[in-house]
Amino acid sequence: MTLQDGIRFFTRETEILSGVSVACGAGERIETAMDGDVGGRSVFDLASVTKLFTGLCAMKLGEEGLLDFGRSVSSYDPRFKGLRDRSVWELMTFGTTIRTPVRLDACGGREEAEDALFAAKAAAQPDRRAYSDIPAMILRYVLEAAGGMPLYECVRKCVLEPAGMTETWAKVPEERIADCQSYDREHRIENGKYILREGLRQGVPHDPKAAILQGDSGDLCGHAGLFSTVGDMVRFCRAVIGGKIVSRESLREIAVNRTGHERPDGSHTQYLGVQCYVRHPEQYHSEIPAYMGRNAFGIGGFTGNHVSVDPERGIFTVFLGNRVQNRLTVLVPEEGKKLTDYGLREDGSGTFRWPDGEVIASSVQYVHQKDAHLHRAVADVLGLEEIPFGEV
Repeated sequence: MTLQDGIRFFTRETEILSGVSVACGAGERIETAMDGDVGGRSVFDLASVTKLFTGLCAMKLGEEGLLDFGRSVSSYDPRFKGLRDRSVWELMTFGTTIRTPVRLDACGGREEAEDALFAAKAAAQPDRRAYSDIPAMILRYVLEAAGGMPLYECVRKCVLEPAGMTETWAKVPEERIADCQSYDREHRIENGKYILREGLRQGVPHDPKAAILQGDSGDLCGHAGLFSTVGDMVRFCRAVIGGKIVSRESLREIAVNRTGHERPDGSHTQYLGVQCYVRHPEQYHSEIPAYMGRNAFGIGGFTGNHVSVDPERGIFTVFLGNRVQNRLTVLVPEEGKKLTDYGLREDGSGTFRWPDGEVIASSVQYVHQKDAHLHRAVADVLGLEEIPFGEV
């Protein structure tokens, strides 16, 4: 299977994505492909891939002696009164669950949302899913206090400049707004409620919380808000592998499983490292491809992205797509119903007729298509073998 074969499944066979750019590499070899409404200058909303940058900045400030992982969150920013007994390390590794008094995306503006974030408190850890946006959002303020600069400046200094990245921004330059992917007209069905998000401007984060807190100001949130090109993300991966951003020791720390374990029923909780996913024993739930080893880490973004890096073996995969534009992105079935009851396939792909009669393509559960199509193509092209989880 070629890379083009793999991505055409997403853009042509199923129309899960309106467009996608993909790049992968092993050693000095790099392979690329693209399809759909994208080009070499296309700018993508990285969404949660931003967390990788936040995590790397935290590790870098730690290396420089500016950030003490053992100190409490409130010792860096006293506004977080409810986190006096929670360490920075707990935030970095999803080691604590944090709740805000109200949903941030329901707030009326930035000031109200920030007040809600500053009122955050620790809560009981969930049984299975430890992943959350809130820790990275709070880390932003911790890193700004420790580094003495806005988070985006920290990202620029610690990541972008060492990597030679010139097309990654929190505020997209005016002359590049036209190159930004549009994530407008997102459709959702949640327990019988039909939701249409429209009027989203290019260059503004798709994530509702980042849209409120960051908007087009460039004041980076931490959990989302960066925009980039496939070329820059290749530079990012190669810089990580080359040790240009943080040390080998820090990279290994990032990839250590901090949250995953087997549950009484034989299933597993999420396997998370420093603001990222690490290898999971159940490949269906793994953001890390099977051809990467135990020191690999990666993350996906809701808008249609995936980045994974194996620094020890010199392998990376970058997948920047658009699963939002005029797509059905979320379908939470009503009680007793399945995806197929809505006319979709069991894997979530297909089309759905909106109440106004418009037929739209579905990207529901698209994340589970990556192993069979994207990662299989990458493995074929680069000649990589699957590594059983128990052997890493």
